[in-house]
Amino acid sequence: MTDLETRSVSRDSLFLLASIQVEQSSETHRVRVRNLSNGGMMGEGGLRVQRGNRLAIELRNVGAVGGTVAWVQDDRFGVAFDEEIDSARARKPAESDAPVNEGVMTRAHRAPPPPDLSSIRKV
Repeated sequence: MTDLETRSVSRDSLFLLASIQVEQSSETHRVRVRNLSNGGMMGEGGLRVQRGNRLAIELRNVGAVGGTVAWVQDDRFGVAFDEEIDSARARKPAESDAPVNEGVMTRAHRAPPPPDLSSIRKV
């Protein structure tokens, strides 16, 4: 893709955190994800990377994604993913692995039933 073609790719502008490991490092860094598309992301934070670094990225509801640093500017950097992801999943609230309590009734707030008109007297 040329620079002009990549600008037409749909991006989700959002604010979420991701865990990133730089190639051959055991240290995990938390960075802010500012833009996310199916093919890549823009990260921001104290992580120092260079163009061409390989990254392992853990995204909410998506899981582990491999990628390469495409550009760096100040404390922001762009990552091209190795494989496309479903970026819409990362926007959803965190998925829970907790089991659903089947057969357990939950209390819901409901309005009281209307009064029986035969039991009401006019004052």
